Amino acid sequence: MKVGMLWLLRVVVLMLVLRVSSLSSASYSGKQNGRKSMLPVPAQATTSSLMLNRVGNSVVLPLHGNVYPDGFFDVTLNIGQPSKPYFLDPDTGSDLTWLQCDFKGPCQRFTKAPHPHYKPSNNPVLCGDPLCKSLHPPEYKCETTEQCYYELWFQDGSSTRGVLVKDAFSFNFRDGKQLEHSLALGCGYNQTPGPFPNPNDGVLGLGKGKLSIVSQLSMDGLVRNIIGHCMSVRGGGYLFFGDDHYDSSLVQWISMSSDLPEYYSPGWVELKFGGQPTGIKNLLTVFDSGSSYTYLYPPAYEALITLVEEELIGKSLKQALDDETLPICWKGERPFKSLDDVREYFKPIALSFANDEKDTQFELPPEAYLIISHKENVCLGILNGTAGRNLNIIGDISMQDKVVIYDNEKQRIGWAPEKNCDQLPKSKSTSI
Repeated sequence: MKVGMLWLLRVVVLMLVLRVSSLSSASYSGKQNGRKSMLPVPAQATTSSLMLNRVGNSVVLPLHGNVYPDGFFDVTLNIGQPSKPYFLDPDTGSDLTWLQCDFKGPCQRFTKAPHPHYKPSNNPVLCGDPLCKSLHPPEYKCETTEQCYYELWFQDGSSTRGVLVKDAFSFNFRDGKQLEHSLALGCGYNQTPGPFPNPNDGVLGLGKGKLSIVSQLSMDGLVRNIIGHCMSVRGGGYLFFGDDHYDSSLVQWISMSSDLPEYYSPGWVELKFGGQPTGIKNLLTVFDSGSSYTYLYPPAYEALITLVEEELIGKSLKQALDDETLPICWKGERPFKSLDDVREYFKPIALSFANDEKDTQFELPPEAYLIISHKENVCLGILNGTAGRNLNIIGDISMQDKVVIYDNEKQRIGWAPEKNCDQLPKSKSTSI
């Protein structure tokens, strides 16, 4: 659900009605989207879950796609009874996992998807269920005691409406065990499309709430409540649940901020350019795997553009006004074939965390904020955010070639450089 966005967050417009929100997918101009009832879990699967060792066990899922030109990443999950594959946008800005769903709702409407619509088994989540309650504010009252309904609206005009159900998810754990486990998900029977097509079947919610897939797996004792991803600048990568894929001593850690407790936020940062302070401070920041690009609050964005343009004075680059790939592109004397051709023109950027006495920094080398367009120009992958709330998004482009970890158990976010994101990790000792 990627490629440029109309808004800093993929937020739920009806915040007074729903608590589930999203920071990503169809929220920005240019971002391509893409981005039930069931049978009881067999007794054998339930027994298998009790045999799993929660400490050190994990799940690894290959990521497919890229920041540009595809504009999205996705993972394949097998869901349902019988189990069928679906492409899902892994989104750390959303709690709810949902699929377009063949369900007799009051008004069925769908967007184009790569697979036939999901058919739920006969296991609805009732309105009084704690998982349903986590979708709504405390004052919400069920209109009926039966089906749990939800409706999510996004800033670009897209939406999804459906019911909460439980169904079987199939996982291959790293200890060799296979498990079919019952988890809650959204059965979306009414979707309003945004301005760009959705290349996936739905969203894999990886947020901090109870409905997050990893939160549910953790509550059932299957993995630790830790999420990580590694996106390659060459395309592809991997997503993991659990803590068996990194050496914590090699990771830079920052505590999750209490200023935005519902999101993966490291708090307030200062922008540095070429290793020097810029005076651009007090940027409230969020990590969002559902956003292709990085977004800055308008005053910070405008200040950064000034710094970049001053740095380019006297260099053989000029704005490519005929290239609309991203808002700002430059052409050189010769076409650019790769980011290696433009490194000499651009300085590294860093986000320095003001709430950290160690001066921990999240580094953005040129390849973490630039792309080479189909017109062989270089374009800036840091975009202008909303004129409203001071909220700044660290998107996929800036997380490439890094292992990024969201440790919900210790309430911290970490990262470490990794040049082999397009190769699945073998073990903790070989990853990072």
